[in-house]
Amino acid sequence: MLYRQLGSSDLKVSEIALGTWLTTSGGVERTRAIACVRRALDLGITFIDTANVYGRGASETVLAEALAGVPRDSYILATKLYFPMSDTDRGLSRAQILKQIDASLARLKLDHVDLYQCHRYDSETPLAETMAALSEVVRAGKARYLGFSEWPADKIAEATAMLGVEHFVSSQPQYSMLWRKPEAQVIPFCRAHGISQIVWSPLGQGVLTGKYKPGAAVPAESRAANTTMNTAFAAELAGAFGAGRGRAAASAGGSGRSEPGAVRSGLGAAGRQCRQRHRRRVTARAARRERQGVGCGC
Repeated sequence: MLYRQLGSSDLKVSEIALGTWLTTSGGVERTRAIACVRRALDLGITFIDTANVYGRGASETVLAEALAGVPRDSYILATKLYFPMSDTDRGLSRAQILKQIDASLARLKLDHVDLYQCHRYDSETPLAETMAALSEVVRAGKARYLGFSEWPADKIAEATAMLGVEHFVSSQPQYSMLWRKPEAQVIPFCRAHGISQIVWSPLGQGVLTGKYKPGAAVPAESRAANTTMNTAFAAELAGAFGAGRGRAAASAGGSGRSEPGAVRSGLGAAGRQCRQRHRRRVTARAARRERQGVGCGC
């Protein structure tokens, strides 16, 4: 396993991260989810990504059990906020940020997280209020660094230019061979400002694994066949494509595994770089499929 510096932070994260959206939020049985986390740690995956909204707190609760007894300095833990946790709790206001970080820490049974991320941009809250509140969280020692997911490029730039606040060190965009929108603005800006990419859905919701054949039935053991999870995972080339862009630190979605024995297969992209000639071929093929109206609906 290779390890990379996360943006301008001093965090060293595994090149492959363990995503927990489906596995630890109730998609699989609890003991199996815990076994997946522990197997990932055994294999050198030290970067774990979750969110308060995953299972409305269930993922963080399961992670607390999975990480019990594991030395705190042996893993990097990221969580997020923004999406509704109740009929009245959502967004990135100061009140919500201070409330949700405490709730996440209580579920995780920790005194801090390494990375606190805004799951989306909150157009209903002034950006200055959001950044000031996030800075309070960091300065109170409840989070070491800050990140965002799927923010508009102009808002990323606006936040980066603010004075007197803590700045972002990571971006978590959807990015794959089939979804390359971040290449236009987000990735170039982040590269220039010390912000790493932690990509999600690098496999196009499983489309790039090759397991879903045109006209064929969905494989019985796949996530797409699971009505609870209804998504899929893993392919080496797609993971390498996501991990090799700019200052990308990890592929957070690439190792979202549901079976302990399947965690190892998610490591196929570790240490690999997509050669330029292969990237050009992928780019040409993706452009051709887009013109033909064939692509990923995620």
